[in-house]
Amino acid sequence: MRPARSEGAVRVQAILGARFRVLEFDQSTHTSAEAAAAIGCEVARIAKSLIFRAAEDGPVLVVASGTNRVDERKLAARIGQKISRADPAFVLRHTGFAVGGVPPVGHQTAPVTVLDQDLRQYETIWAAAGSANAVFELTPDDLAALTGAAFADVAKA
Repeated sequence: MRPARSEGAVRVQAILGARFRVLEFDQSTHTSAEAAAAIGCEVARIAKSLIFRAAEDGPVLVVASGTNRVDERKLAARIGQKISRADPAFVLRHTGFAVGGVPPVGHQTAPVTVLDQDLRQYETIWAAAGSANAVFELTPDDLAALTGAAFADVAKA
């Protein structure tokens, strides 16, 4: 583990400021399971950033617990429009980051954002930080403050 060096991770560190510390690992943190293994935490404490495509063609960001799958019907009802899964090109174009390294902040196009309420049960969580091997630790309250988003029930039962 080391401080941010890659372009994406350095960019996220600059957005976050000195209050947070972006860390890079030698191994991948691309998936929730890989991130949890690298960090040494429960998979549920990984705050994975998932991008969906809204009916109006804008990005929708869901920051979900690493063990949860997003219920697309719940999400569509929450934001008031149909959604579909975004392909990697859409994700890169709207966030500026590749799938597996999408942070909850610093996107090129401001997304509609919803936070998975299950993340609130943890004192701290870990989010991707701009590359497939970079993460940062924060609290659920930090996540809400950084994204300006609310927590909601978006997980599949």
